[in-house]
Amino acid sequence: MATKIKNEVLIRAYILCGIVCMIAVAIFGKVVYISLFEGQKWRAESEKKYIEQVEIEADRGNILARDGSLLATSLPFFDIHFDPASDALSDKVFYENIDSLAVCIANFINDPDRTVGGYRDYLIEMRRTRKNRHILIKRNATFEEKQRICEFPIFNRGQFKGGLKLMPKFRRNRPFGILAYRTIGYTRDRDSLKVGLEGRFNDVLAGESGLQLMFNAPGDVLIPVNDLAEIEPKIGDDIQTTIDVDIQDITNKAVYRAMLNSQAKWGVAIVMEVETGAIRAISNLSLTKKGEIWETYNHAVGTGIEPGSVFKIASMMSLLEDGAVKLTDEIDLEQGKTTFYDEEMLDASPHMLDTTTVEHAFEISSNVGIAKLVQEHYGETKRAGKFIQNLKNFHLNYPTGIEIDGEAAPYIKPAYSEEDDWSGTTLPWMSIGYEVSLTPLQQLTFYNAIANDGQLMKPYLVEEIQQYGEKIKRFPPTVIKRKIAKPSTIKTAQYLLKQVVEEGTAKSMKSDLYTFAGKTGTAQFDYKKLKDTRSVGGYQSSFAGYFPAENPKYSIIVVINKPQGQYYGSKVALPVFREIADNIFATKAEVHPSINLNQKPQLAQRNLPDRNVGEKQDLQKVLASLELPYETQTKADFAAIIATKTDSLKIRRRNMSNKTVPNVVGMGLRDALYLLENRGLDVEVKGYGKVVLQSIKPGTRVRGQNIKVTLR
Repeated sequence: MATKIKNEVLIRAYILCGIVCMIAVAIFGKVVYISLFEGQKWRAESEKKYIEQVEIEADRGNILARDGSLLATSLPFFDIHFDPASDALSDKVFYENIDSLAVCIANFINDPDRTVGGYRDYLIEMRRTRKNRHILIKRNATFEEKQRICEFPIFNRGQFKGGLKLMPKFRRNRPFGILAYRTIGYTRDRDSLKVGLEGRFNDVLAGESGLQLMFNAPGDVLIPVNDLAEIEPKIGDDIQTTIDVDIQDITNKAVYRAMLNSQAKWGVAIVMEVETGAIRAISNLSLTKKGEIWETYNHAVGTGIEPGSVFKIASMMSLLEDGAVKLTDEIDLEQGKTTFYDEEMLDASPHMLDTTTVEHAFEISSNVGIAKLVQEHYGETKRAGKFIQNLKNFHLNYPTGIEIDGEAAPYIKPAYSEEDDWSGTTLPWMSIGYEVSLTPLQQLTFYNAIANDGQLMKPYLVEEIQQYGEKIKRFPPTVIKRKIAKPSTIKTAQYLLKQVVEEGTAKSMKSDLYTFAGKTGTAQFDYKKLKDTRSVGGYQSSFAGYFPAENPKYSIIVVINKPQGQYYGSKVALPVFREIADNIFATKAEVHPSINLNQKPQLAQRNLPDRNVGEKQDLQKVLASLELPYETQTKADFAAIIATKTDSLKIRRRNMSNKTVPNVVGMGLRDALYLLENRGLDVEVKGYGKVVLQSIKPGTRVRGQNIKVTLR
């Protein structure tokens, strides 16, 4: 029995031993197979784990103002590491300089965790054990800090001999801070939302990335293996914008003050050059939840709003274009209250006017007057489609095509469209700026066309693309439409907008220094009509116009959304317009009329030089400098200027005999003395100015006499 049990145990042991041997053989076989056939593959995978080819970001191009000032630029920062066990760093150099290096790191890097001695011991230990060959010296070092660190002992020997490793990266910087912040925009990474000019011109600004071998150190720290990249990154191109830094600063400060005073939800102001459509300033300020004022959204481009009364000029232009009204026609304002299909319409400011002229109705921004005119000529005659078509002819149904993404599409309700809830009250309310939607920029583009004698310009923000300061592509001004309306319509519209300032709702802000034209606007939103009451969710104040009125240089729109307290456009938005225009007028010469613009008036004979006598060459020089035309009728050295009755000047001979006393009346003292003393006369002088009297009659024979000359 015992033998049988022993045999069973041995059998089991042999089986187990066989299994172990089989496993060992299989493992050995696998090792041999991997070594011979897959070794290269797995060695590459192992190397890949620590060394990889990494894409290197290129230095991003700059965004420039029109004068070359930096609106956005990339500043270099560096992650700096040290390899104390670098093969090219000799023991002699290391130990001779380690004390000085430790002092520099401890004192200039300001690491509170280590003393000078602690740094010295740590660096020596890492060189001896080679445990950490990528010691972090400074993360996000500025260029100046990098330059100083590169001068430390040992580090000043470079990457290999000094063991220093630099990893550059770039951070976007805006030298002017909040100025045009949302318009300049930003990009965070490849997949995030790209905003403003940074986003729209990302391909131009980004350049081309390079490639470099990197060591993946513990903690996912990438360290360049070599100084030089395998493929060098290509720096991005620059874009030069139309932004004028001075006007942008003026505009931003004006909107900021308005936001502080009114505690509005948001405020917008845009300044556009009339002739070209170039945007010289664009400000978007919002009141944040924390009560701060910042550019959080580009409302000028991205927010469609009901324009309110600033839209009334479009309604008037439609009526004028169709010959439906004259400014002298009369309209019953019904004391500022009327109804359309049981819907009551009120004028913004109370008045007791009944019958008045169309011109005056526009000047005081009468809702009732404008709405009744439009309803009479387009609504009751079932010609609303013609009114809508006129608005389209004014290009009010098209976006501007500005170079930044996110522009809101304009909305002009199609005539009689059930899908768009067209009703009997739509037309009168559209005529005063409701049931339509336009961005502030779209509204300004329309006003700019009026200022530009009907020529519609595309608003634009970028003038050219530059490479190393040289222009490689230019974006010239673009004409969208040569004429948006008849010349007579444009002239009348210009007159009406000027009258708003001279006699209407903007009269209180009229300037004595320059003229301007425009239209105030006060719009309600979130309007609700209940049984016995009405509620308004808020107001929007606006003013759109241009200056100088006679020769417009700049068009400006100001929109202040949800101001607290005072909310009329003439009280909230118009002062912002005036502040911007006043400061532009004070700083920009182009808005001042040229003093030599008109033809020079013909001088009266009494104002011309007459009977002036002297050397002909001197007389000609003086007349030429005064740009006075003349005719020379003598070759003699001395002559006289004669002003004829035809307002022309003639230079005639003055007879000068060497043997007789010359006629020096009309001469200056220098010429008189020269002639008299050269003839041997003793001259006595009295007075200042030109010679008016001489004591010896001209033509008397010279005998060395004494002559007295009186000057006055």
